[in-house]
Amino acid sequence: MRKTILTAALLCAFLGTQAQEYYEKHVAFPAGATTEQKIDMASRLVPTPQQLAWQQMEFTCFLHFGINTFTGREWGDGKEDPAIFNPTELDCEQWVRALKEGGFKMAIITAKHHDGFCLWPTRTTKHSVTSSPWKNGKGDVVQELRKACDKYGLKFGVYLSPWDRNAECYGQGEAYNKFFIEQLTELLTNYGEVHEVWFDGANGEGPNGKKQEYDWDAILKTIRRLQPKAVTAIMGDDVRWVGNEGGLGRTTEWSATALMPNSYPGSDEVYKRLGINAMSKDLGSRELVSKASDLFWYPSEVDVSIRPGWFYHPEEDDRVKTPEQLVDLYYRSVGHNGTLLLNFPVDRNGLINPIDSANAVKYYQIIQQELKNNLVAGMKAKVSNERGGDYVASAMTDEDYDTYWATEDSVKTGDIEFSFSSPQRMNRMMLQEYIPLGQRVKAFTVEYKDKDGKWLPVRLNEETTTIGYKRLLRFETVVSDGIRIRITDARGPLCINNIGIYDAGQNADISYDVPTEKIESLPFTLTGVAEDDAKLAVDRNNQTTCFVNGNQLIIDLGEEKMISSFHFLPDQSEPNKGLISNYELAVGNTADQINKVVKAGEFSNIRNNPVLQSVYFTPTITRY
Repeated sequence: MRKTILTAALLCAFLGTQAQEYYEKHVAFPAGATTEQKIDMASRLVPTPQQLAWQQMEFTCFLHFGINTFTGREWGDGKEDPAIFNPTELDCEQWVRALKEGGFKMAIITAKHHDGFCLWPTRTTKHSVTSSPWKNGKGDVVQELRKACDKYGLKFGVYLSPWDRNAECYGQGEAYNKFFIEQLTELLTNYGEVHEVWFDGANGEGPNGKKQEYDWDAILKTIRRLQPKAVTAIMGDDVRWVGNEGGLGRTTEWSATALMPNSYPGSDEVYKRLGINAMSKDLGSRELVSKASDLFWYPSEVDVSIRPGWFYHPEEDDRVKTPEQLVDLYYRSVGHNGTLLLNFPVDRNGLINPIDSANAVKYYQIIQQELKNNLVAGMKAKVSNERGGDYVASAMTDEDYDTYWATEDSVKTGDIEFSFSSPQRMNRMMLQEYIPLGQRVKAFTVEYKDKDGKWLPVRLNEETTTIGYKRLLRFETVVSDGIRIRITDARGPLCINNIGIYDAGQNADISYDVPTEKIESLPFTLTGVAEDDAKLAVDRNNQTTCFVNGNQLIIDLGEEKMISSFHFLPDQSEPNKGLISNYELAVGNTADQINKVVKAGEFSNIRNNPVLQSVYFTPTITRY
């Protein structure tokens, strides 16, 4: 655990004169620490400079290329003949030019995949480009990409598969670890600065039928010694896998998380004790932090391929993700506090297919256009908090990441309001916390002012919980002369450094009127309601309604489950019956103790506009 003390000058700007202890990358809670003490320490967990620089790239790319490209497989078996590797038109500059135009900041090459075939002339094995006809065995794909990245200003990363289905020493313990570290050493000493080293978690059998126990401590120490500025990903301890290969970040995405890097000794026991893994929805709630003994700054990398497969398959040429699909993934990856790692499969000629590159460039252009004009750039916001007093702050709209607005001491809520001289069209928002001082926001809402001066919530299709490095929201267009962000809960004092509000244009307008038949829900029963009546609440038919006597409804999920939202479609008859204007949602794990309120509020304008009402809240585990 590395501790840091902020300088006096920064302290005066942030938290008065009280010195604050910060924890870089890892914090271990003292024995007997209370939940409140843990939450306070969690608010002061911060990234390393390398992790911050990685997060600020936002767009990175994978390049899957190797022996699988020529066999049509996704995972090779290590028995392939190197003679089939012959990309006669290989042009790494073509790759990088396309990536540069698509806004990508770094390229990561699969220097060796599970088949063991090496794209560089290694001394460790003959199963490499030296045994191929490409350039008469004198070629080096890694070197060519390195030079292209230098020429066009992209950062450079390497993927090296720990699993090796060709190496005879795989599964022999120390012998293979020495072999693997020698390969790693070649890549980290012969190709200039490396910015990311990527290991996946695959660990199958080798040629001898045995699995290998990797020496992660020695592996990570080698990287720290040879490339101290590089981040280590997935089986490394700087960057974690988001938990899927679909390009989807969580709507509640904590970088300061209880998920221990899997390469650390004892991680499996920690996962079991906390009931979490890389795919868990909850990685940082108050309940989870209260049970944890450590927290880690371990941000998510959201990986996805532009095609169904990771390696090139000609039959997938008509299945490349469209620019519009990529735009959606951007909002759900970078916009959910992650970094996007988009894969491009290089074809058998050694080129990125023109369909792939064209779609990637178009998608970047759409993003640039949608977020081009920040309506609040340079404006002063009216800010207030629980201690009262309104004042203006411009640090949040100057588009400088190193300036920010912060609350004092223990203030964990605040309103940030913008007023316009005339009504503006708005349908996108960007929020950023200043993560060199930690990730803190746990819940917020966004509201606009209607023509009568009343504040109403914008219509979203996702919960508004964490912010982190960047949160992007798409909401149904409003035209208003006022909009505000209400931060309702946080781990510690607020520290907001950038806000953007945009009109993405008529073509980008969206509506969140969800067809009733497409509503998805966890199964449940209604306590105290006749079975036939209760069915009317879950039949996805907007022409049927379940009416309940009294002002209380108990929903039984049957067992404890994670929930984060509640959706209510009012009666659709004319006139509407049984409308609910105000609500309080409470949870509990026994029927007689349903008393923890997770959200309360009103269904605004429901009488005049009885559409589907959606309420999002911090994920919680409950039965009732």
